[in-house]
Amino acid sequence: MMGGADFCPGGSIFADDEDASFFLPRGHQVDVYFPTRKRSRINAPFVFSGELFDQKHKTSFESLPDECLFEIFRRLPEGEDRSACACVSKRCLTLLSNICKNEICSNIKNIRPENGFSEKGHEFGGEGYLSRSLEGKKATDVRLAAISVGTASRGGLGKLSIRGSNSDRGVTNLGLKAVAHGCPSLKTLSIWNVATIGDGGLIEIASGCQQLEKLDLCKCPTISDKALIAVAKNCPNLAELLLESCPNIGNEGLEAIGKCCSNLRSISIKDCTSVSDQGIASLFSSASLSLTKVKLQALTVSDLSLAVIGHYGKAVTDLVLNFLPNVSERGFWVMGNGNGLQKLKSLTVASCQGATDIGLEAVGKGCPNMKSAHLRKCVFLSDNGLVSFTKAAVTLESLQLEECHSVTQNGFFGVLFNCGANLKAISLVSCFGIKDMNLSLSSISPCESLRSLSICNCPSFGNTTLYVLGKLCPQLQYIELTGLEGLTDDGFLPLLKSSKAGLVKVNLSGCVNLTDKLVLCLANLHGWTLETLNLDGCKNITDSSLMAISENCPFLCDLDVSKCAITDSGIAVLADAEQFNLQVLSISGCTLVSDWSLPALRKLGHTLLGLNIQHCNAISSSTIDMLLELLWRCKILS
Repeated sequence: MMGGADFCPGGSIFADDEDASFFLPRGHQVDVYFPTRKRSRINAPFVFSGELFDQKHKTSFESLPDECLFEIFRRLPEGEDRSACACVSKRCLTLLSNICKNEICSNIKNIRPENGFSEKGHEFGGEGYLSRSLEGKKATDVRLAAISVGTASRGGLGKLSIRGSNSDRGVTNLGLKAVAHGCPSLKTLSIWNVATIGDGGLIEIASGCQQLEKLDLCKCPTISDKALIAVAKNCPNLAELLLESCPNIGNEGLEAIGKCCSNLRSISIKDCTSVSDQGIASLFSSASLSLTKVKLQALTVSDLSLAVIGHYGKAVTDLVLNFLPNVSERGFWVMGNGNGLQKLKSLTVASCQGATDIGLEAVGKGCPNMKSAHLRKCVFLSDNGLVSFTKAAVTLESLQLEECHSVTQNGFFGVLFNCGANLKAISLVSCFGIKDMNLSLSSISPCESLRSLSICNCPSFGNTTLYVLGKLCPQLQYIELTGLEGLTDDGFLPLLKSSKAGLVKVNLSGCVNLTDKLVLCLANLHGWTLETLNLDGCKNITDSSLMAISENCPFLCDLDVSKCAITDSGIAVLADAEQFNLQVLSISGCTLVSDWSLPALRKLGHTLLGLNIQHCNAISSSTIDMLLELLWRCKILS
């Protein structure tokens, strides 16, 4: 809901906003708004107290100076009266949006109890219940002014997002000034890719919106430390700060945040070229700060920053370190041995040359409560280093490796052999070092704790490795094996037969060599526990699989058979199944499904909440229209 609707609930008198330009010329940075049922001006003379007055003798409201209008407007009761006055002209809107809460006459009370709001509910600014978002050409100063006036009596604006800006009448400091004056309840502000806002606008926000709790600045090149210092001094409740691609925000701003914002719990700094070790050190070394979530990405910081985090990050629970090219192995080693990350639960490291075997082992030892680790593009991490890391991180429950090409099958199974009783989920994504090799299982105890296995886009992963996994991990419930073209039924069947817990979610998308034989076994052995099945792109899957599913999987709620060889007969089998509660069905790209499936899809529609029939070329547009009408509560992608 945009600002215009806040103070003009009836909308514009024109069908298209651009039509207004044919009647009223627009200047630079001017939007035009029209009130509901606005009365036409009377051009004829009128009679008052028996005397005849000509129109030229009438005093014009617009001719009053700003000072007089200001005194009139600040005496208006909140609600419809104030919003209606904002509709008169851009001048009135501007004046109203620049009236601060402390300038409203305190003896003015709402005289319209029938509108459903109590007198307390009409307090200027409210409690910050409303959320507004402006994007692209809709982001203008006038719309911000409209939001400022329109939301004041409706619970108050709590969240504002500005993304992009109108190329002709973009958001400037004046728009933020209007928000600062009219929205003291603002708690969340996001400004993305707006080069026309400078320090002045954010300083106004800091002064007028002192309840601010979250600030997100992305690609704001003209905002500097000066504005961030103002936020730090005036917004003590600030709890979350996100800075991305802001080249003029640097060490001084972070130092002020560290000193003044004792409630700050989360900070993310990405691609801010002015931030160095000094800023990170001053932020973390502040005695009043207790950060719990920290993300540093694409910065020129060195080992010193990691040493500071390792020593002062006593409250940190989530740490993300991405693309820090100047950080070496020594930085990770010092951070792990700083004894300050005792509460760390989640660690993400990506594209850091310092993430070596020695560095990560030290981090594992120094974080005794780590539950989750995501290692991406760690080119210097070997099999021995991975095993040493998982041995050191004794409480680790989830491990994800992505594009770690130096890790081979030996390192992968070494983790499973040595993980202890805590590891519940492991994921490999695009790890090209994993090869399909024979492995002896003599005198090796199974990994009873593992519940979730995900292998995605590892082209050399095949039947032999999967067979070993089936023997090693008997308690699996969630399996994701996607993009594995070398996998066949012979490799997957042993895993199905050795699984004791019962599979709940199975994703086999892109495994093009799997057949109906596998689905039949899956349905027979795990039909009573299976809830989600994805066979997208498995071109050898036919109606026989759908028959097995309909007969054996009563709790299946999400089925994806896109680009499979199913026909209208298979859809009919699904529809005729008893005790079937399918909620999401995707048959995208199934060229053998035609208009004949309309009755079956209609029958399935009693439970369906989502249906994907994209690229089903044999289904006509008329059938799609009927489905849209019949399955009105179901979201259909066509």
